[in-house]
Amino acid sequence: MNASAQSPSPAEVAALAEALRPALLRLSRRLRQQSQSLGLSPLDAMILGAIRKVEGIGVSELADREQMSRPTMSAHVKRLEAAGYVARLEPDAEDRRRVGLNLTAKGAKALDAVRRRRNDWLAQELAKLPPEAREALAAAIAPLALLAGERP
Repeated sequence: MNASAQSPSPAEVAALAEALRPALLRLSRRLRQQSQSLGLSPLDAMILGAIRKVEGIGVSELADREQMSRPTMSAHVKRLEAAGYVARLEPDAEDRRRVGLNLTAKGAKALDAVRRRRNDWLAQELAKLPPEAREALAAAIAPLALLAGERP
């Protein structure tokens, strides 16, 4: 990319996107695979992580946040609840239809195990890279977080 230009050309941005997208998809897939050997699907781990992040979140809010239909999310939550990973809270006093969700101790333990497994795998892979590649990745964390919609 032309570092001296204020704005990159559309062709430069398109080339970067074309190179970055498949690498991110492959990395994401490999990270998600780490949860399967622990008995959780990647979707299960994602849902548990979202519930941990926003304790007391409702099924509708969770579906919106994860861009899934409410019936689909409800089915997944029911399955996780039946497995003992998720518990429903008492109905909201102001809106009796809304029932919040929290992780159970079993759900928190399973999510921690998935995160440890993913971090361990990623750390092993990062250790194989030369120092300059690790430095480049460290410098890319903030811009990638912005692309993912995280706020500074």
